[in-house]
Amino acid sequence: MRQTLAYRFKGIASAIAAALVCAGCGFLTSPVVDPNGPIALTERDLLFKAVAIMMIVIIPVWVMAALFMWRYRGTNRGARYTPNLAYYWPVEILVWGVPAAIIVWLGLHLWHNTYKLDPYSAIDPSVEPLKVEAVAQDWKWLFIYPEQNIAVVNELVLPVNTPVSIQITSDTVMNSLLIPALAGQIYAMAGMRTELHVLADKPGHFWGRNAQYSGTGFADQQFEVIAGTKEDFDAWVDKAKGSGDTLDAATYEKLAKPSQKVPVTYYSGVAPNLFDGIIAKYARNDAELRPSTARAEPAE
Repeated sequence: MRQTLAYRFKGIASAIAAALVCAGCGFLTSPVVDPNGPIALTERDLLFKAVAIMMIVIIPVWVMAALFMWRYRGTNRGARYTPNLAYYWPVEILVWGVPAAIIVWLGLHLWHNTYKLDPYSAIDPSVEPLKVEAVAQDWKWLFIYPEQNIAVVNELVLPVNTPVSIQITSDTVMNSLLIPALAGQIYAMAGMRTELHVLADKPGHFWGRNAQYSGTGFADQQFEVIAGTKEDFDAWVDKAKGSGDTLDAATYEKLAKPSQKVPVTYYSGVAPNLFDGIIAKYARNDAELRPSTARAEPAE
């Protein structure tokens, strides 16, 4: 019987160890701990600092849980649980005071970084950022480069060490733009404009997606982010300009229809003010649906 239990224990221990090793490998290679830009790096450091502060409570809880389980295990017949539930102020201060102090500490620690990581704030005000307009559709992402007069579906290319300002909106239900290696998520909403500033400090291929459930094709609403040198970016722009397709109003209307697993598509030209027009059409629709507040004039 003891030998059987020993084998079972070894099997469980091996499974737990394998799970921890696999999970650890994935964690160490994830964008959370290996960011590729200053925004994601600051977010990572902030996360680690917050976890370190909370360990003041978490570690003693783990230790006490292990000690209590060992002390009051079923085979320890000598242990007796006879709690004294009368009011004892030192314990009350410890139980309530320590968590309260940690919350205050976290609040003070996070206050400054909340403003520091404002997605609407430019990374370097002295440098003119590259402008990109991102439109969420069912179920794909359209990226418009107004200064280069090109557009691309499901591919975002950025030059390294260059600030990028991404203007974001949705031509469907609410979406959320997420590029874990560069920054956190920012919502995309119809009729509204949100903004995200990012910077890639080294070349690489990163992963981006919609992080807000949006229907049938949500799982495949992903895109690739490519960071390269200035020369690589210019070559990519020339490649997009070599496309025979242009994104005029009629082409955009077809593109905006629900579709899944859309391949990367380039457009060598974009209709003027297309991004602003996508936002404005929802404002017009809202005005048409809103009941009139004008008072009727009395008949003479």
